[in-house]
Amino acid sequence: MDIHQRLAISGIAIPQLLLPKASVDLQKWATIACDQFTQDYAYWEAVKKLAGASPSTLNLILPEIFLAKPQGAETTARIAAIHDTMAAYLAQGLLVPCERGAVYIERKTPFHERRRGIVLCVDLEHYDWKPEARPLIRSTEGTVEERLPPRMAVRRNAALETSHILLLIDDEDDALLPTLGERAKQAEPLYTTGLSMDSGTVSGWLLKQEADWAYLAKALEGLAARYGGASDAPFLFAVGDGNHSLASAKAIWLEYKAAHSGEEGLAKHPARYALVEIENLYDAGIAFEPIHRVIFGASLASVRATLAALPAFSSRTVASREELAHMVETAAGERNRLGLVSGGSYLLVESEHQGIATNTLQPLLDAFITSNPAYSIDYIHGENSLFQTAQGGAVGLLLPPIDKHDLFKTVARRGPLPQKSFSIGEAKEKRFYLECRKLFR
Repeated sequence: MDIHQRLAISGIAIPQLLLPKASVDLQKWATIACDQFTQDYAYWEAVKKLAGASPSTLNLILPEIFLAKPQGAETTARIAAIHDTMAAYLAQGLLVPCERGAVYIERKTPFHERRRGIVLCVDLEHYDWKPEARPLIRSTEGTVEERLPPRMAVRRNAALETSHILLLIDDEDDALLPTLGERAKQAEPLYTTGLSMDSGTVSGWLLKQEADWAYLAKALEGLAARYGGASDAPFLFAVGDGNHSLASAKAIWLEYKAAHSGEEGLAKHPARYALVEIENLYDAGIAFEPIHRVIFGASLASVRATLAALPAFSSRTVASREELAHMVETAAGERNRLGLVSGGSYLLVESEHQGIATNTLQPLLDAFITSNPAYSIDYIHGENSLFQTAQGGAVGLLLPPIDKHDLFKTVARRGPLPQKSFSIGEAKEKRFYLECRKLFR
């Protein structure tokens, strides 16, 4: 069995990536994940201003902040412009093929000195987001089907793919990525750049030797054996970030496969694969952060009344934002804590501990939003962003910290957590679009 067959069993393929030619400013080229700063127009305006007329992945993505009306003419026009830009960048020779290989990544952020990863492709035949599915690549959070169509429209017939998807491995010894890093760093970096909006730096080294791929294959084979038994397939990768983007990629592949059934070369079509970065759950640079909620159109009193259905519910007023944040962050024992914020009002809510807070919280919020068409919900990364957003006409829900160590065991046993249960790091630590590959040519 050759190395590519071994990697395929682990759901992996080695891509040929495209990077901007040397004259392109990588700091202007790289753009943060599309699902960040979803209530902060100033952030995205600043990114647009920084990029200016330079080539940028900002022109290849659809930031979620512009999806208030996902089926509207404005969104359709944005997606058409994205496809035109992809074609133009290729026609102008702005993107240069690398040698076939994976890319070992080191990221420095304002919060962590180093986070390691490896960029390659995963086989979408080994992934399924449905809650009852138990494939090699598993969703860690619920998928909201209504969020898929705009992402599918961006990917459908797109000339290029660039990605912010992060998959996690459960390498408790933290051996795989450091060893690949030692191998990769024997050569010069493929790229190194600062990242815009004070988001740190990133460097990448190409892993192009079959000996490196063989080491990767052997390590993944060992990790795959940790979870799964007689009734379940092995569980190797957990989706850390980009769940809806990966689900959209799978939907487009199923759509394309059905339309081209029996065609020669279908099994190796680029759309069968998705570009991802793989990181280790136990990397010291990975911290799990809660994803907070903000509800628009509702009052503080109505949200509190909804949460009164939580088991053993209680609430009380606290004096300040600082006190509320401290009490939520230091919760322990048999009680879950979360905060309610609206303008200058702060409530601490407690309920009986029944696992991760979103298990009992999210069904109540879903029913609450459904009950009144004037209500809407958004998911906010970062405590500061939540407090800024939870002003007049909005109620913020400040969620407690997440323990990352039982993630694989929980997902293997129970399936995905509720939607938007956790985030890998703060908003500025999210993956930046940088590498590309050809998709529909």
